[in-house]
Amino acid sequence: MSRLVDVETHLGRILAAARDVVAAEPERTVERVPLGAARGRVLAADVEARADVPPFTNSAMDGFAVRAADLAGLPDDAIELPVCGDVAAGAVPEPLASGTAQRIMTGAPLPDGADAIIPVEDTDHSPGPGPAPARVRIARRAEPGACVRYRGEDVAVGDTVLTAGTVLGPAQVAAAASVGHGSLTVARMPRVLVVTTGDELVEPGDAAAVGLIPDSNSTLLAGLVAEAGGTPVHGRSRDDVDAFRARLDESLPEVDLVVTAGGVSAGAHEVVRQSLEGRGVEFLGVAMQPGKPQGFGTLDDGTGRRVPVVALPGNPVSVFVAFHVLVRPLLAVLTGADPDRPTFEVVAGRDWPTPPGRRQYAPVVVRREDGALVAEPPHASGAKSHFAATLGLADALAIVPADADRVAAGDRLEAFGVRGWGA
Repeated sequence: MSRLVDVETHLGRILAAARDVVAAEPERTVERVPLGAARGRVLAADVEARADVPPFTNSAMDGFAVRAADLAGLPDDAIELPVCGDVAAGAVPEPLASGTAQRIMTGAPLPDGADAIIPVEDTDHSPGPGPAPARVRIARRAEPGACVRYRGEDVAVGDTVLTAGTVLGPAQVAAAASVGHGSLTVARMPRVLVVTTGDELVEPGDAAAVGLIPDSNSTLLAGLVAEAGGTPVHGRSRDDVDAFRARLDESLPEVDLVVTAGGVSAGAHEVVRQSLEGRGVEFLGVAMQPGKPQGFGTLDDGTGRRVPVVALPGNPVSVFVAFHVLVRPLLAVLTGADPDRPTFEVVAGRDWPTPPGRRQYAPVVVRREDGALVAEPPHASGAKSHFAATLGLADALAIVPADADRVAAGDRLEAFGVRGWGA
């Protein structure tokens, strides 16, 4: 593992393989879901309006529907009209006769012949419940179109409302509902086999004897996969090549991606490397810190379908960083989302060390100070790959260039969010 591959080259290979997977089986990557199940999913096809929004011309205010021209000929101190109708939301109004008004509620259809709404506050009629008055005195004239929402002024039938690749939040799902859709075509959530390796691992919460550690990586990776739009499938393997291969071979036909943690370096018990090297997975060093030892390739699931495999190192901070830098973009391609993520500028709040020759992705806590975003590692010793407990404090990953040998307080760095701050 002497040569180091730069991050962009390694990520480029990963994304190319992901795009090949999508292109090979496009029908496998999408599904139709009801709106109630669409939040958080990635839209796989453009959504066009099936209905105008608004669907009919209606009142934007509680008040009185009038003909604006009827008010023009009245003296300022005696703008008064008879009230000949009462239009509630959901009602179908009678046409408005010239020289009259109709009481109308917000959202109710505008009567034929009316072209303006006088808000109730601009009349002598008291707002709130009660019968419509026989006559209404109007304190302020209105121009045609005042307080009127016209049919289709937001979107018209056939307009594109949402585009493929959009992550569906509550507002996007509501937009689809407003234009007549009850279900949407979304990217299918990839099933991701998460395999942690090591004879030293025990269940979280179990008492760990000397030499044993809690398996935090299973929880970490499962949560990251779910957060990125995938469905995690849990697995764990002892440092046994046969056991690892059996676990993998059993699961490959049922999953779309494999992510492993541990067993990729140059030690005597690197089960992932010993099991997969030469079978379509290449193991290499990536010029990043943390997360240098890694593996990537694709495996045949037994039917000719290729399943990407990303093999990460075992230190929890390395897993966290490498997932965000490499696996999350891969899952974005599989789900039709944008693999690029926005960055923002931070100012280093203190000095910390960084390895020369490798780009550092330092977990940092971010705070706002004097109009700037100030960032620093959550631990006084800097960003180290085994600092699993303080990782939970990090808001972002600060990107330190490979040609730096140290970060100094006041240095300006790019960062991307992992919790808040643009995550």
